[in-house]
Amino acid sequence: MRVALVTGAAGGIGSATVRRLVEQGYAVVGVDLEEAPETDTVAHVVGDVRDRTVLKGAVDFALARWGRLDVAVAAAAVIRGGQPLWETPESELDELWDVDVRGVWNTAAVAVPAMLAGPEPRGCRFVAVASAAATYGLFHLAGYNAAKHAVVGLVKGLAADLVATGVTAVAVSPGSTNTAMLDATADLYGIADPVAFADNQLLRRVLDPDEVAATIAFCCSVDGAALNGGVVHADGGFRP
Repeated sequence: MRVALVTGAAGGIGSATVRRLVEQGYAVVGVDLEEAPETDTVAHVVGDVRDRTVLKGAVDFALARWGRLDVAVAAAAVIRGGQPLWETPESELDELWDVDVRGVWNTAAVAVPAMLAGPEPRGCRFVAVASAAATYGLFHLAGYNAAKHAVVGLVKGLAADLVATGVTAVAVSPGSTNTAMLDATADLYGIADPVAFADNQLLRRVLDPDEVAATIAFCCSVDGAALNGGVVHADGGFRP
């Protein structure tokens, strides 16, 4: 049985990823600020990805309970914005950097050593959830754009550090997905119905979290090795 750590596990793409991995036979340790259901194969740690000790505790729990860690999915994130860069409060940039970037860094810093120390590190996967914002410049979201670009850079650097170890790293960039974060984005833009974001995707609809989770789950699989160091655009044909 493969074992995964998933941050941002209590909602949105994170919780959809937990469900998908469990369906595929994984045991999962989730981390989130909010509580989430637990089962025989799903444990949950309440805590903040900005706190590396919380993540280390989650990894230690996985090792103690299931004896291994094969996958880490860094999905925890926030979105802030609604103003041009020069009017954006420094506190917003600090929060974006600490949660969306440092949270991914912290997850990798505690999960990757556990993977490398495992009996069979080949087939282990680190997956970070980036965003279409990591590719395109989005109006009044300069800080979020910067953070998600940094996530992609982090993953590329990590993949290079992991050369020939059998552990791989990849970023997944979703487009507009039906989550609380999309609702928050609509609020930043003064849009009453987030469905309006469908106009920016060639599918002409917003994505379901389960669709993005299916892509993440493939990236987590042993068969996902060829994606190493890359960015998988699970964005429905996003165009700003």
